[in-house]
Amino acid sequence: MPDKFACDTSVIFNGQILKLIEDYELGECPEIYISNIVIAEIEYRTNIHKEIGFYGLNVLKKLRQLNDEKKIKLHVVGKRPSREEIKMAPGGELDALIRKVALENNTILITADRIQGDVGIFEGLEVLFAWEKVSPKKEESLSLKLLDFFDETTMSVHLKRNLPPYAKKGSPGDWHLKKIAEDPITTKVIEEIALEIIENVREDEHSFIEIEKEGAVVAQLREFRIVITRPPFSNDIEITAVHPLVSLTLSDYSIDDRLRKRLQKAEGILVSGSPGAGKSTFSAALANYYLEQDKVVKTLESVRDLQVRPEITQYTKLEGSLENSADILLLVRPDYTIFDEVRVFADFKIYADFRLSGVGMVGVYILLLL
Repeated sequence: MPDKFACDTSVIFNGQILKLIEDYELGECPEIYISNIVIAEIEYRTNIHKEIGFYGLNVLKKLRQLNDEKKIKLHVVGKRPSREEIKMAPGGELDALIRKVALENNTILITADRIQGDVGIFEGLEVLFAWEKVSPKKEESLSLKLLDFFDETTMSVHLKRNLPPYAKKGSPGDWHLKKIAEDPITTKVIEEIALEIIENVREDEHSFIEIEKEGAVVAQLREFRIVITRPPFSNDIEITAVHPLVSLTLSDYSIDDRLRKRLQKAEGILVSGSPGAGKSTFSAALANYYLEQDKVVKTLESVRDLQVRPEITQYTKLEGSLENSADILLLVRPDYTIFDEVRVFADFKIYADFRLSGVGMVGVYILLLL
């Protein structure tokens, strides 16, 4: 087998090409071919401020470094795609051009995209599916620069370029905002932190990108909910990381016996309070309580960050819509659903539809005091 490999965008965006090289799955000093089409797509994602673009750009920089260290032979080949070809990317035009470049250079196509690989095989390419060679990463404790800003009393950390870092410290319902360092966060430091977060999210099987828009990304990195924003969405780059301090059971709360009896069945419950009051912590305790009653419990969340037991499946927006999620969730027939967060009229309508269908409902509602 020739040690000549062409990468598509999928193995750049998930970083698996680096893992394959590091584990010598591609042999000693393999020849790596990167099409200008791949570079153009990464550049485009970066220009519209998608975090995946910044991550892909960093992978390209590491490939160049490996080439300089004589660990690989890097080739940049092919022509850049036209504006029309880029516009037709969802239809597979760019993938077709990547396969064409791989065929012209007599290389093995490396991909993490099943459709791309299967079409490549049909067209006569030799294909290496990255996930078949990359061994699952053992679960390890997180090692992030971001964690240096946390201690056992930190609820959330707030980082913004050219400003000192701040943190909310205390406990739900009893916290204060505190400056945790005097030196402002530099561009280099905040970019390194953002890149490290995305890198760990993509490598960790218990983490995921929840939302990615132009100038904003919401990630769940294990128990940390992280929001990264950039211009044009925010006026500067900012990172907000929220970490639950406690995981409570219903018995940990001092609840009046009448209310405790009322909570035995979720016949339409709304948990309301201001941000940081402990609504989600209480709702997670309720979800685990109902699970212990041998009930089928699900959650419906815009961002899946409730700390519930693994038996409870957490659902989010389906094709960008909670209404679509609700249609599927009703077919699952849960006994109880925890709806976090109920905010707009459409959310209350979903809540009502579930309740009228006989599903026990707990809605989490942010109460904003004017």
